[in-house]
Amino acid sequence: MPSVAFALADGMLHFELAVACEIFGTDPTGSDGPWYDIALCGSGTVRAGRFRMEPDHGFDRLVSAGTVVVPALADVDEPPPTALVDAVRAAHGAGSRVVSLCTGAFVLAEAGLLDGLRATTHWAHTGALAARYPRVEVDPAVLYVDNGRVLTSAGKAAAVDLCLHLIRLDHGSAVANAAARRLVVPPHRPGGQAQFVAAPVPVRNGHPVADLLAWAVERLERPLTVEDLARRANMSSRNLARHFRSTTGTTPLRWLLEQRIRRAQELLETTNDSVDLIAGAVGMGTAATLRRHFNRTVGVPPDAYRRTFRDRGAQHGRGPGPAS
Repeated sequence: MPSVAFALADGMLHFELAVACEIFGTDPTGSDGPWYDIALCGSGTVRAGRFRMEPDHGFDRLVSAGTVVVPALADVDEPPPTALVDAVRAAHGAGSRVVSLCTGAFVLAEAGLLDGLRATTHWAHTGALAARYPRVEVDPAVLYVDNGRVLTSAGKAAAVDLCLHLIRLDHGSAVANAAARRLVVPPHRPGGQAQFVAAPVPVRNGHPVADLLAWAVERLERPLTVEDLARRANMSSRNLARHFRSTTGTTPLRWLLEQRIRRAQELLETTNDSVDLIAGAVGMGTAATLRRHFNRTVGVPPDAYRRTFRDRGAQHGRGPGPAS
């Protein structure tokens, strides 16, 4: 059974800790398959905001965990507790995947785990993180960063995004999407890295483009143009572009490309279809066209993306097997 151990210390913020415990503590599918074994680890009573808790285990439990999560610290002006830093460093050395939520990144940086790596934290503290740990490449503009065995997130909602990303890696898209539905959050927001593409923006009923977005997503295999979208929405191309910008933050063509890439990601993760078949299914026409846009948008070729997500999901028996 995969395990998630929370590395706790006095003065942690309760939101990131609570939401991560909720996400990793409940199998959204209700299946009898392996889910995460949760452990709260610390050296004594922990105050998290107005709450107090007694950890179930000492820090020694971290070294046997598959994933170690370091929640946010309330006070980043002082160095994080030495015992916490040493325990997290030891867990990483023993092979654990180490994850920080929000200002938990200061613990990872103090442990030397972010040296030479790209990382993030809450935007209000990225300057302090960069100044204190100059060997860390701090990116203040992203939601989360995945370096393989070391992952960092920005604050609050971004912590949810990173937790869902981990479920997606471990158990596949279907399970991660089920977890997102249970939480009533978008299933896949961009980490800010090249690897991830934004999900469709929810639009309230009655908005001029609400029906159009749903209509287009159901027809991605077709060679849709801006004129096609404008005709469907019964408005001029210029008016459509204005509504698209205010609703999605991008242009109609860019939005279509993002949805096609996102659909290609889903098909790469959940089917054995060839890149040629997927290219046709998402309206890219040819494998060469899909590879060019996918590599430019996602940062890796479709085959490499498939290996990464299919293989990680299969490790825990949740994702589909490797593509033939």
